[in-house]
Amino acid sequence: MKTIPARNPRTGRIDCEIENWPNRKIRELAGELKSAQDAWRQRGLAYRGEALRAWRGELDRRRESIGDALTKDTGRRLISRLEVQKPISLIDYWLQQAPALLEGGAGRSAMAPTVDWRHVMAPYPLVGIISPWNFPLALASLDAIPALLAGCAVIVKPSEVTSRFARPLLDSIAAVPELHPVFRFITGDGQAGAGLIDAADAICFTGSVATGRKVAVHAAQRFIPAFLELGGKDPAIVTASADLRNAVRAIARSAFGAAGQACQSLERAYVAREHYQPFLLALVEAAGEISLNEADLDEGHIGPLIFAQQADRIRQHLDDALARGARVHCGGKIEDHHGGKWCRPTIVSEVNGDMLIMQEETFGPVITVSPFDSNDEAVDLANASDYGLSAAVFAGSMAEAEAIAARLEVGGVSINDASLTAAVNDVEKNSFRVSGMGGSRMGPSGMRRFLRKRALLRQTAPAASIDSMREGQEV
Repeated sequence: MKTIPARNPRTGRIDCEIENWPNRKIRELAGELKSAQDAWRQRGLAYRGEALRAWRGELDRRRESIGDALTKDTGRRLISRLEVQKPISLIDYWLQQAPALLEGGAGRSAMAPTVDWRHVMAPYPLVGIISPWNFPLALASLDAIPALLAGCAVIVKPSEVTSRFARPLLDSIAAVPELHPVFRFITGDGQAGAGLIDAADAICFTGSVATGRKVAVHAAQRFIPAFLELGGKDPAIVTASADLRNAVRAIARSAFGAAGQACQSLERAYVAREHYQPFLLALVEAAGEISLNEADLDEGHIGPLIFAQQADRIRQHLDDALARGARVHCGGKIEDHHGGKWCRPTIVSEVNGDMLIMQEETFGPVITVSPFDSNDEAVDLANASDYGLSAAVFAGSMAEAEAIAARLEVGGVSINDASLTAAVNDVEKNSFRVSGMGGSRMGPSGMRRFLRKRALLRQTAPAASIDSMREGQEV
């Protein structure tokens, strides 16, 4: 099998080779999993739940090896450890939720009173999952675990940028003989992703809008559902009545944490004009207290830029903004340390809507700050984007905050905090505009989207004869 070189984000060196699965092998694996899926479904939720509990134990035992591989993939240790915890927590959550969600329901038709009905839930046989490079295990788990409990077989393809963790994770799955026949990880590039779409009955994709469009078209050609979680250009609104210290604290964490490499990271801040200068000064001060952990994995706040090409995008956005009159207050440069690429927290002001930094997702520790004169103007500015993932509103009263939040064209709004959707996975939300499509991966929809309803309609009266269709009758 051909391989793909893997770059270490901390050193910039190629220190690993990952397998690049050919389409033929993907089709063969998909066939094996589909053959096993029917028994997986028929054995019921209790059987599937025990298999997931066993896998939970394997994940717990193998935390160190999986976490170490994720650390090499992403260049950060704490977040990698938290990523290993994510599937463990999700298994616990979905085991509690699944019994009620898998109930089909029954009743009598209001339109045909002699007909009783019952729903039988039919899972998609094989769900394909393509996960991104920023949180490769956590975001794959959000889709995989509810799909498995729903009765689907699952194949996950992580980004080729971050695939080292797949090897120890596969070992954990192989240690559970009940789970292994219906759950696998494969590795490879975009061609492998296309091969997975060709083999799957439903596809989940998390990543860029550009690639998401290709996935959506490919899935539509195959008449399979596509659940897409794409980019964001998340705004924050800080009103005149807001607690500035709280707003600065939350916005700095969201914009700069994980080096801004999260779709729900805040990238635009709109601040009431009377607080604009104090806010800007306070945010710059907060940014100055954030350190890179380039010298020691166990020190500092933010790690390297995981994907080398992302450094070019950040540089392009900043160069374009500066050429058009923007001002950079801190950061603003791509730094090279030990071969890796890093970016310090960067704050940009005096921006306008023509700049790339206002139009496109930057996906780095970069935020723009702009003043507004009324809440109506703030809403208009926040909504002036093709994206609609999430947002934040800071205000002195819940009534004011919710009035603003209700007008924002996004799927989730954090009030008096930021990026709460990263932690709150049990509340449904939808992506607006180009930030995604398909059922919510959060809350009950996170499992129900993998189930189709088969209606069993039972006639309790004698069946009508063909004479019921004879012309000339009164209607």
